[in-house]
Amino acid sequence: MASPGYSDAINHAFAFAAKHHDRQVRKGTKLPYLTHPANVALILSHYDRDEKTIVAGILHDVVEDCLRDGYTREMLEQRIGDKFGPDVLATVLCVTHRRVDDKGVELSSDDRKQDYLERIETANESARWVCAADKVHNANSILADLGRTLDPDSVWSRFIGGRPATTKWYRDVLTCLEDAGFKEPIMDELRTVVGALEDRTQG
Repeated sequence: MASPGYSDAINHAFAFAAKHHDRQVRKGTKLPYLTHPANVALILSHYDRDEKTIVAGILHDVVEDCLRDGYTREMLEQRIGDKFGPDVLATVLCVTHRRVDDKGVELSSDDRKQDYLERIETANESARWVCAADKVHNANSILADLGRTLDPDSVWSRFIGGRPATTKWYRDVLTCLEDAGFKEPIMDELRTVVGALEDRTQG
């Protein structure tokens, strides 16, 4: 499977993500938020993923993080589906943390994580690729930030539950993907970065 060179769909996905992530920055940094979906797209392209998976990687946080400026979740879902198709939308929704369950009951932070893992267990392959690429970039970003500071707590404090909860979350996602039978090459990279994150936690 060869990843695309120039792609009009990927170009439009970046424009769409740039619009909706406008003024957002990465947690605890001054980096534009768009650097994250851009890196997810690069990782997916490195592993020769198809166009729809790369587009979903670019858009994967839009529904979760961009409920502002008059946009509701339903509006964002419809816009993504209309512009990029039902397959891309389905993948995006698989990797979107939900605030309420199917019955409309609000989920706690821990419940949202469990709900995410349960949906990854039954997700399509594209969603599992996006999940893995997302976690590879996020975990590597944490490691890079830890390497640049003399105060590790300034990094860990960005995340609910600090070091223990953050490291457990990445291990839980890795285990979920393994248990689901996801054996693609990116899993070696994910295992390495999760292990490195755990080593930094113990240190």
